[in-house]
Formats: sequence, C-alpha cells, structure tokens
Amino acid sequence: MPTTTNRLNWIKSGLFWRTFFLLAFLIAASMAAWVASYRIIEQTPRANQIAAQVISVVTITRAALTHSAPDLRRELLFDLASNEGIRVYPLEENDHIEPPIQNSMMQTIQEHVRSGLGQETRFARAVNDVAGFWVSFTISDDEYWLMLDRDRIEGSSGVQWLGWGAMTLLLSLLGALMISGLINQPLARLTAATRAIANGQRPAPLPERGPTEIREANHSFNQMVDDLNRVESDRAVVLAGISHDLRTPLARMQLEVELAGLPPDARVGMQSDLEQMDAIIGQFLDYAKPSDSSHFQPIDMTALMHSAAQEALRMQDVRINSKVDDKLVVLGNAIDIKRVVNNLIENARRYGKLPGNDYVEIDLRCQAEGDKVIVEVSDHGAGVPEAEIDRLLRPFTRMDSARGQANGAGLGLAIVDRIVKRHSGKLQLLNREGGGLTIHIALNQAKKRHGTYAG
Repeated sequence: MPTTTNRLNWIKSGLFWRTFFLLAFLIAASMAAWVASYRIIEQTPRANQIAAQVISVVTITRAALTHSAPDLRRELLFDLASNEGIRVYPLEENDHIEPPIQNSMMQTIQEHVRSGLGQETRFARAVNDVAGFWVSFTISDDEYWLMLDRDRIEGSSGVQWLGWGAMTLLLSLLGALMISGLINQPLARLTAATRAIANGQRPAPLPERGPTEIREANHSFNQMVDDLNRVESDRAVVLAGISHDLRTPLARMQLEVELAGLPPDARVGMQSDLEQMDAIIGQFLDYAKPSDSSHFQPIDMTALMHSAAQEALRMQDVRINSKVDDKLVVLGNAIDIKRVVNNLIENARRYGKLPGNDYVEIDLRCQAEGDKVIVEVSDHGAGVPEAEIDRLLRPFTRMDSARGQANGAGLGLAIVDRIVKRHSGKLQLLNREGGGLTIHIALNQAKKRHGTYAG
C-alpha cells in the first residue's frame, strides 16, 4: 500500500496534473450527460419520424402497385429499386427471417408502424441472408416484403458512435493538456526562478505578458530580483570600502607595533590581536562576495582535495586521513571551492581538538555517488548538541561552549553554506559516530559531452 501511495504522490503534488485530470473529468462528465440527454430527448422524436417515413413509403408503394397496370408493375418495381432504394418481394412461408435488434428505438418504431399498418405487420433485419430493414404489408390477400436500406432507418451504428466519441474524447484530452500547460507554465517559471534565487543564482527576467495577474506577479518578481541585486551590489561596495578604511589603519598599527620598543610578550599579543581583526574583516568580505555562475569552469576536485590535504599537513597540530577518488570534476569557481575546503579544515582544526591532545585528527573524503561528488570533512572532537546543529549555519553563530574556545566572527560555516548554495549544492552537518562533527557536501558532478564539461 505505501508503494502505491508513493506512486500517486506526483499526481497529488503537481498542479499541472491536478488541473489536467479535473478538466478531463469535467469533459468526460459533460460528454456522458450529452449522450444521456440525446438518448432521452432526441431518440423518441427520431423514432416517430422514421416510423412515419416507413408508413408513408409502404402506403405509397402499396397504392402504386394496386393501381398500376399489371404489365407495368415490373417496370415500376425496377424504378423503385433503382431510384428510391425500395425493393418489394413476395413473402413466402419458408423465408429465413432474422429478427431486428431489439432496443428502445426499434421498439418505438415497430409500435408506431403497427399502429399505422396493422398489428400483423412483421419486421426483419435480414430475409434469406439479404440484410436490410424489412417490413411486411398486404395487397388483397397476398403478403409482400418491402425492404429499405438499413442505414436509412438505423442511422449511425454503435461502432461509429464509439469511434466519434473516442475521437472527441481524445481531442478534448489534448485540449485539456494544452490548457493545463498554459495555466501552469507561468507558475512553473516563477517556481524555477524562485528556486534559483534560493540557490544563490540570478534567474533571467520573467516575461511580463499574458493575463493581468500573471503580468503583475512577474513584474513584481522581476522588480524584487532587481532590488536584491542592487542591495547585493551596494553591500559589496560598502564592505569593500569598510575593508579599505579598516585595513589601512590596521597596517599602520602593525608597522607601529614592529617599530615600537615594546616587550616581546606585549608585541606578540598585539600582533595576534591585529591578525585576528584582519581575519575577521576577511571573513566579512568572503561572506558578502557575490558569485556569477555563468563563469563557472571545470574543477578537478581530486587535485584540489590532495592540495588542501598537503597544505593542512604543514600545520604542526594537524593529522590528515584522506580518501579521494580519481577523476572527479565539478563546475564552479575554483577559488570559492578551495575556500570551502580550507574553511572546513580550519573549522575542524579549531574546534575538533580533544582536551589533553596537542594535535587534531581530520578525515577528508571525496568520492562520487551517482551524479554527485561528495565531500566530507570530519573531526574527532566533542561534537555538537543535536538541537544546535542547524544554528551553526547562521551568520555570527559560535558554539564555543560545546566545541572549545576559538577566535573568529562566527562566519566560517555561513560562508561555506553560501558558496555551496551558489554552486547548486547541499550542505549537511552530522555528529560523527564515535565523537566529532562531520560536514557533508554534495555537489553536482560535471559530465563530459562532446569534449566539453556540462553540469
């Protein structure tokens, strides 16, 4: 049962299919109502009309045969057969008769014809294997068959009605499919553009055409995107100015500390404080830095991870355990991806050291899983309380009480999350079995097509 439910989720969750099936149901219901109305309202008058026509043809034919000269009757019968499609045959006792199909319309026709020609009137669908609409009549004491073409009486057959109904239903379903597409296409565009904004990308402007509601919604969305881009640009300019205004006096202060005759301990402390301030400014700039996905290039993740591991091994308090697959390529900005890996290694180095150890052990893993490239950085520290994991991705959040004391502005993981989203990736924080924190990143693997890489 759960499997069946999962298979139907795509119908329940998609507005396109909901609209399509609703329109299809309404069309099918309207067709069924039309057929029922036709059978109830139109069938009886049509049956009466056919019965009156049969009575008229039989009466006129009988009168013509009765009053015509005996030597001219053969010519009269020939004219009736060739011009009017009316054939007259003697009724024999040994005729092989196939009764007509009994339905409400045929019963009505028979009742009206008998009321006009007499209750002894007989009907047949075929006589002696000759198909047609056969009705009997008498001239004096002799009985005859009058045969009319069956199509003249029965009209359209059930197979024809079924074919027309199937064709009408098919055209109606195609129309419903088209209408559903036209209704849901603007919503699909808006959804895709919203998802692109959430992933840190810049979607193309939505077309401002169509119904008034769609035009206004797309115009408002485009205006919102322009405002966000303007705010992003202004923020980058402001932060760049702040960086320049702050780093200039910091550089002057570093020079003054070097030249001032300070005790060695005081000089080292002041230099450490100045370096920390400079690092915090760098974090602000990294967090606010915009990224353009249109200029993404193929990145050799295998080489990048090996390079990051070698750089980390130069730190005296770091031990690296790496497991990296070969030939892993993603599309992105190499500098940003390198910053992500370095930030994660630095985060593990700061917070993943156990009390009493003079070094931190870090596990690096990079491998392909399906169409994703998985990057994991794990430490062997104290980990993070489960309730606080989601908070670590928020800007200016630090968990010093759980992860040991460290310096910084609390932007490291926020920068990582921001860059990963710009690359259409996904970041997860998990507590490692046995202690420590694992940071799991899934990036889209680039595939080589016609000699070039594509996401």
